[in-house]
Amino acid sequence: MNTTHGALSALILAGTRPGAPDPMAQACGVSHKAILPVAGTPMVLRVIHALQATPGIGRIAVCIDNPAVLEGLLPSDIEIVPSSPNGPSASVLAGLTQMGTPLLVTTADNALLRPEWISEFLAKCSPQTDVAAAVAPEAVVLRDVPGTRRTFIRLADMAFSGCNLFLFRTPASLQVAALWQRVEKNRKHPLRIAWLLGPGILLRAVCRKLTRAALCRRIGTLSGTTAELVPLSDGRAAVDVDKPADLELTEKLIAADAAANA
Repeated sequence: MNTTHGALSALILAGTRPGAPDPMAQACGVSHKAILPVAGTPMVLRVIHALQATPGIGRIAVCIDNPAVLEGLLPSDIEIVPSSPNGPSASVLAGLTQMGTPLLVTTADNALLRPEWISEFLAKCSPQTDVAAAVAPEAVVLRDVPGTRRTFIRLADMAFSGCNLFLFRTPASLQVAALWQRVEKNRKHPLRIAWLLGPGILLRAVCRKLTRAALCRRIGTLSGTTAELVPLSDGRAAVDVDKPADLELTEKLIAADAAANA
């Protein structure tokens, strides 16, 4: 694995939201979903291994609310960053403040993460962008993971699912994390989010007339940045472990991949 220090740092979000415990963690008898075994390996380790095997990534940190959970589990060169009780967006802001930019951000439940997906994402990001998010187009997801149930965001020119992979490339990208925090604070109040994004954007989204470029421009306008959505070529990148069916699917995909490479 590549463990040399490169120009790009990576942050893995592994904490739990304040309040009720994570249902997946509860169902599997662990305190945090990040340490849930996937095909025998805690999924946070699967994410770490993918990052370590990606050329150009050096410093890697795990962001978690209770570091004791990871004691004796992580490789010695993996750092721990305290997560924020105010949610993932605040944890990303804290990570950006501590680690700087460029910063690749992913999640501990991204158990299928592959070095080639990360490399493809980074190669496709525009050199002018401040912040980018990896997405998997619906047709690609249905091709590579037929029968899966994913949540798709439907725009005029693309339907996609998120891949839990983000690049905060410049210091200006902190403004996107701050915008994300404002949206997250109002996640239970859709009308407030609609007001934040603007009625024109909301109307175009409802009428399926909102394009990918227009959405990115609006995010850029609200945050003073350049933002982009980067489509990946492997639909499996949209699979994370949020529910028991996801865990079953992930382990099947890992087993199929192992058999193909045997």
